[in-house]
Amino acid sequence: MKNYFAFHKYRTSYRQETLAGFTTFVTMAYIIIVNPAILEVAGIPRGPSTTATILAAAFGTLLMGIYAKRPFAIAPYMGENAFVSFTVVKALGFTWQEALGAVFIAGIAFTVLTVLKIRSWLANAIPTSLKYSFAVGIGMFITFIGLNETGIVVLGVPGAPVRLGNLAQPSVILALSGLLLTVLLMLWKVRGALMIGILATTLFSMLAGVTKVPDALVSLPPSPAPIFLQLDLSGALTPKFLPVVLTIFVMAFADTIGTLIGLSARAELLDKNGNLPEIEKPMLADALATTLAPVLGTTTTGAYVESAAGIEEGGRTGFVSVVTAGLFLLALFFAPLFTAVPAHAYGVALIIIGSFMISPLTRIAFDDPTELLPAFLTIVLISFTYNIGVGITAGLLVWPLFKTLSGRGREVPAGAWILALISLSFFVFYPKM
Repeated sequence: MKNYFAFHKYRTSYRQETLAGFTTFVTMAYIIIVNPAILEVAGIPRGPSTTATILAAAFGTLLMGIYAKRPFAIAPYMGENAFVSFTVVKALGFTWQEALGAVFIAGIAFTVLTVLKIRSWLANAIPTSLKYSFAVGIGMFITFIGLNETGIVVLGVPGAPVRLGNLAQPSVILALSGLLLTVLLMLWKVRGALMIGILATTLFSMLAGVTKVPDALVSLPPSPAPIFLQLDLSGALTPKFLPVVLTIFVMAFADTIGTLIGLSARAELLDKNGNLPEIEKPMLADALATTLAPVLGTTTTGAYVESAAGIEEGGRTGFVSVVTAGLFLLALFFAPLFTAVPAHAYGVALIIIGSFMISPLTRIAFDDPTELLPAFLTIVLISFTYNIGVGITAGLLVWPLFKTLSGRGREVPAGAWILALISLSFFVFYPKM
């Protein structure tokens, strides 16, 4: 086992890798609560969704560990789940079955492009400034959802779309208390601060009578039958659904590339040229997990930035991911606890997750308008149109145009023009509301 994961190469051990695996799981376990809660908005029942979330995470993470041999955990992406629930289903009126069909199509496309090594070529064509802006825009979007779910910010009236919520409401008081607790835990560098904050807020909510106490904390996993194999491929392949498929493809594509490179840099896994050796392996693990996820009944999966927590604990090999995958499977038997978590508890996590995602803003070239303006457009359109896909595709479309119009067209790689054409088709076919 040591030889298989090359412990000697990275000067690591079973103890160090196991600790790293536990750390990664505790840091990202909030997804077991948050993902089903967000997808419930789309009509996907929370119990089966919890099981689907765990199984998708366990499969992808185990594949990442055994096949790609990297210390990266995989789980359903934040951002993509919000896009499906709040944009595709709630705003555009499509069904969640059609949305899962689109995710499946994207997964198949990822698998083919990865095997042909086209995916890595296109990844290199995405400008760095846009990769950073994707993270910032999605972070602001997720933060707004969290503020709304907790009741801290509520919908307003025409002319003033949002306003401050009722701070005297018990659920809002609990949310603010949970937010303060979580921030304090983070300041004290407590591992799993997000998860502890969610569970503590839920516990106090139950003690206060705001949230119903579950009948049991441990049980057999909820059956995934109501959502298993429910994806609607025929609906997802219609012309009117093309923009959704393209958006999911582009979002997941950008998320995965940025996360893999960022984590690899932190783990010192990049070569002297700044590339991740055998990058197709973690990409393929991600692609196969994304293909299975909608079959199980959940949305796009990919490498999680929270894997950095395990890396900081010294994790360097795929054994970290094997440990994390095992802990996800163990969590299947605690589904009653996860499904009882109220919106004002998991909403706190969304607010803080959003804060994690805005730091790349400082890495955008503010002194170069051809970099700044596309990045700015991406961020504000994600936030103010309440549609992640609009912002991402707008950025990919205008970046090569601005470069060319400023006389710097030679800086635009061929792959960027391909992505721009894909993005243009998004706006051409975007469903009219």
